[in-house]
Amino acid sequence: MVAREQRIGRAPMADGTRVTHAVTGTGPALVVSPGWLSHLELDWSIPAQRLFYDALSSGRTLVRYDRPGCGLSDPYTGPRSLEHELATLSTVVDALHLDRFDLFGWSLGAPVAARWAADHPDTVSRLVLYGGWARGSEIGDEVSRTHVRGLLAGHWGLGSDVLTELFAPEADPGTRRVLARYQRAASSAETAVGLLDLAYGLDVTQALARICAPTLVLHRDQDRAAPPAQGRLLADRIPGARLVELSGRSHFPTMGDSRAVIDQVRRFLGLRRLQEAAPVGLTPRQSEVAALVAQGLTNREVAQRLHLSERSVESHVERIRLRLGFRSRTQLAAWYVAQQRS
Repeated sequence: MVAREQRIGRAPMADGTRVTHAVTGTGPALVVSPGWLSHLELDWSIPAQRLFYDALSSGRTLVRYDRPGCGLSDPYTGPRSLEHELATLSTVVDALHLDRFDLFGWSLGAPVAARWAADHPDTVSRLVLYGGWARGSEIGDEVSRTHVRGLLAGHWGLGSDVLTELFAPEADPGTRRVLARYQRAASSAETAVGLLDLAYGLDVTQALARICAPTLVLHRDQDRAAPPAQGRLLADRIPGARLVELSGRSHFPTMGDSRAVIDQVRRFLGLRRLQEAAPVGLTPRQSEVAALVAQGLTNREVAQRLHLSERSVESHVERIRLRLGFRSRTQLAAWYVAQQRS
């Protein structure tokens, strides 16, 4: 079984800025309010990210989007605000004619999703908040926030490396390098700083009591990017919310024990537990080739190991890439390693 493909669309905001969204799967809608930075196309090329979103697409029409200035959406240099975030979400929802949907907000997207659910109670069937916060001022202290902001503004390359270590400490070194490049491709340094300032400045505490949708709050107990106390605050202030603290250090839901996040979300949405996080879909011979590619062997070395011609190995690698939707051997290798650890 081949992983799902995403269907890309664009919708204009009031100022003409186009927001790019992606749709996968079928069934009732599950809208994802994105974290700090996003890139719909690259999400689909990073194995761990694709496996995560593909799993959420089983039994749901999964809707993801890039906010202006990020990923495939139009450039944007205007002010960053909660109102602009809500307008972006509204643009996507209206473009897809979604009257009612489940809403999943993670990281920066969590306070945005919480505020949307409070302001638009008739639109949200169920609300999931992962790795979020009610008060951005509680993320670290003033000295650390100033340091991170200065690092991003002055050294975007180094800054993305440092934040990747913070966001995905449980990922292998190769995946962390890919994630750092992902962040740099997703936005400019100016956009990254602007969104970080927005994250630090958000405070949705007063809106939480107005949320009436059934709510699940997920937070990893050793998350250093978003204090677990903020997850507990969200759950305490939202009427009837259920808090589940998961073991782990990764801020990204797609990293670390992502299967635990998937299982919790699917159970809350009333979906069956998946036997696999995502389909593998390789023949036995292709699996052998993928395993050796993951070890760093060249096509010639793989051919010698399996007693095949080098041309045959090249054909196997190409078919594997096409089958799984990957563009490079690095993506294939990272995907194979992730499969073995799942």
